[in-house]
Amino acid sequence: MNDRAPSTPPEPSTQVETHDATGAYPRLDAPQIDALTARGSRRTAEVGDVLFREGDEPYDFFVVVSGKVANVADHGTPEERVISVHGAGRFLGELGVLTGQPSFFTAVVVEAGEVLDVPPEALREVVAHDPALGDLILRAFLLRRSLLIEFGVGVRIVGSCYSRDTRRLREFAARNRLPHRFVDLDKDAGVEELLRSLAFRPEDTPIVILGGRHVLRNPSNAELAQRLGLLVPEPSTPLHDLVVVGAGPAGLAASVYAASEGMAVITLDSVATGGQAGTSSRIENYLGFPSGISGAELAERAVLQAEKFGARMHIPATATGLKQDAGHYVVDVEDGPPVLSRSVLIATGARYRRLPVPRLEEFEPTSIYYAATEQEALWCGRVQVAVVGGGNSAGQATLFLSNTASRVILLVREDDLGTNMSRYLVDEIRRLPQVEVRTHTEVRELVGDGTLEALVVEDNHTGKREEVPARALFVFIGSTPCTWWLGDDVARDENGFVRTGSDVERDGSYPGTFLETSLPGVFAAGDVRSGSIKRVASAVGEGAMAVRLSYAHLTRGEGYTVGRR
Repeated sequence: MNDRAPSTPPEPSTQVETHDATGAYPRLDAPQIDALTARGSRRTAEVGDVLFREGDEPYDFFVVVSGKVANVADHGTPEERVISVHGAGRFLGELGVLTGQPSFFTAVVVEAGEVLDVPPEALREVVAHDPALGDLILRAFLLRRSLLIEFGVGVRIVGSCYSRDTRRLREFAARNRLPHRFVDLDKDAGVEELLRSLAFRPEDTPIVILGGRHVLRNPSNAELAQRLGLLVPEPSTPLHDLVVVGAGPAGLAASVYAASEGMAVITLDSVATGGQAGTSSRIENYLGFPSGISGAELAERAVLQAEKFGARMHIPATATGLKQDAGHYVVDVEDGPPVLSRSVLIATGARYRRLPVPRLEEFEPTSIYYAATEQEALWCGRVQVAVVGGGNSAGQATLFLSNTASRVILLVREDDLGTNMSRYLVDEIRRLPQVEVRTHTEVRELVGDGTLEALVVEDNHTGKREEVPARALFVFIGSTPCTWWLGDDVARDENGFVRTGSDVERDGSYPGTFLETSLPGVFAAGDVRSGSIKRVASAVGEGAMAVRLSYAHLTRGEGYTVGRR
């Protein structure tokens, strides 16, 4: 994906309110504005007033009572461009108002009037206690975050598409749904001039430009997260009731339910919330969402819900070990202090396996993907792509990519597309003329010079090989559990998945419970658990169940009251 060309903002006198085509820019009615007025203050707004700037952290929530306000990217630079314009009854801001992330654009008054200023903590109370108004605001914020990603607004990542650190930063931003744009050192015009203006050389890249003012040279994921408001402060209590390792559906469900029960809970994840489900563009068979929901949106909603109840989300934080100490458990964290807890939930999930083909590492920085979201679609553009896999994740990726790619080739090892894929996905895929399905087919070689150009595929019935053009390859071929950080005390099956319940051999002194591992008070839920059903709904259910079992463990015969913080 190339850095987008700047557009010239229209003169204020010609500003036209942005049409609300998606529901991202709803208009509040008088009772809703009155409800917000009780928690904020009104003030006049003159042309040119800046309500908040790109990079401001935190920033307030504004309602336009009268006049007009423009959201502007790269304000005050030659690349300045108007993102959207809002008149009376509309509100400003996006998801960062609620999460504490900095603003990714600047809000400028372009027609004099009046605005209502609501502090972010007051807005969180509205979202928590006024379901109708809160859901309207939250839905708009989620849609706006998607639009910012689509527009290429936000931080700039400058580097070579062949650099692994550049790929790491881009993937971290994408998985955490941080609005950003990529400036390709090898392809984008003007990149050398940009680097000179910042006193950097090409060999200093990758760099990340924040708010047009601050530059980070090859930051770690943790450093970038710190600057973008993802990391939480150190805990006020050294001992937690429950530490959840992994922020996929199981971990997020546990976070919500544990916090709502008053438990002192902290959730760790090495990359982003959502886990494997967060890489899904649309989940259509999850209860309560008849039109489907993206994994990222489901995760964002869950995070806000968990934080509302008091859960602490610490991301990125990579667990590196689990041990016992004085009757409690210690989770060691890479580049951070250990976390001490009375109980533990292992919800680290599983990762898609890599293809066993030559030259894979050569193409991974530029052309191989293990997720299919808005960001990957933007990176690839309108080219022919291939998807490998026969499960639901591969099917969902195929459907999503069919909206942006010129053609999608779905490669399935099995003889029948429906062997491991839900029927609704099979039916939808079969109806798409831009999707070609090849069953009993496997990838044998990758072809290209630096970037992928084609695949050599083999019919596993006849052994016949042929070359298939593809500029990107999406891989969803089974999973490997993320259990490398666990010690030998946690029993696992022959494939590395964590054993629980009756699958664990015990000495009879402690019977254990359904989701309990070989360590008392340590539970496992979701894809990481041996014998689990690999579905979002079952992971959510197991996460909720694990909280109940943890609660019972903590209160068993000790006279201990859960939730003392």
